[in-house]
Amino acid sequence: MQDKLSLMIPGPTPVPERVLLAMARHPIGHRSAEFQAIVARTTEQLQWLHQTSNNVLVLAGSGTAAMEAGIINVLSKGDRVLCGDNGKFGERWVKVAQAYGLDVQVIKAEWGSPLNPEDFRIALEADSNKKIKAVIITHSETSTGVLNDLESINNHVKAHGEALIVVDAVTSLGACNVPIDQWALDVVCSGSQKGYMIPPGLSFVAMGERAWNAYKRSDLPKFYLDLGKYRKSAAENSNPFTPAINLYFALEASLEMMQKEGLEAIFARHERHRFATCAAMEAIGLSLYAASGSGSPAITAVAPKGIDAELIRKVVKNRFQILLAGGQDHLKGEVFRIGHLGFVCDRDILCAVAAIEAALMELGAAPNQMGAGVAAAAAALRSV
Repeated sequence: MQDKLSLMIPGPTPVPERVLLAMARHPIGHRSAEFQAIVARTTEQLQWLHQTSNNVLVLAGSGTAAMEAGIINVLSKGDRVLCGDNGKFGERWVKVAQAYGLDVQVIKAEWGSPLNPEDFRIALEADSNKKIKAVIITHSETSTGVLNDLESINNHVKAHGEALIVVDAVTSLGACNVPIDQWALDVVCSGSQKGYMIPPGLSFVAMGERAWNAYKRSDLPKFYLDLGKYRKSAAENSNPFTPAINLYFALEASLEMMQKEGLEAIFARHERHRFATCAAMEAIGLSLYAASGSGSPAITAVAPKGIDAELIRKVVKNRFQILLAGGQDHLKGEVFRIGHLGFVCDRDILCAVAAIEAALMELGAAPNQMGAGVAAAAAALRSV
């Protein structure tokens, strides 16, 4: 059957029908009063989602554009930074920072394990001369399904007194609690194709006052990603460049849906789906890749033993029209990843679990009794 593919990956995520319909509107002038009214409304909605009264700036670009903007607007040539690296996107932070000539000290953890906040404390306390200007981390590591302890790491950054914290919240914003003002987070980056429930094409940078003070000193090259331009135009409900107009229509519609559901309900739904997915995989007899207690509410990485994970993905897609994510880099064939982020409901979880069980049976690799995963997922969804 055509046109039936269901996305169970960590991005792009499923898009609600009302959001798709909003995108189908004719474009309007991006300097018109009508568009300025949409910018004003979405600015307030974005502040609600980010739990901040500070700026949330909208760029036309992927989450990586927000990450790059987050670095180049608050740092200067040769600045020393700590980069957390425990997966593909932690590695990307290191590469972006090195591309701009920053003095990068990497804080590593094995893929599948969370970053150790103590490693950051030790490095920051040893910096008596306050040479470290930023700590850069990924909150939810998409490649491994690990949620890093942002709050604890941020506490050590604040104790340092000089360093900023720059956060990739691409798969955590809209899936779990990221209280920017309460935690005094300095720079938080995210992307539209994740918890926002709209297609790829927009990215977001939330900046606090400490970050804007650093912006005044920053000398790294920037033009399109110069957030000062975005801040100035945002004050007039506009954009310094041509914005993605129809994605703004989608953004407004999706944020209205999120506000109607409420932040606490959104976070609880994602946690319920994480719990049910993990329970199902363990009942089937499949190992979870993320270390115990560190699983992300956005995605669960599964490490099947004795069978190529790509074969499971292939059968699930071809037979049941459900797309799971594969392993990245050295994890290709070793893990598959189940996205439960954004516009995902209990039915989607049950269908994905059933498809995985059926695929394992078809491949002659079902370790436990057929139906054990669905039963575990149903029980978990009922109990949480």
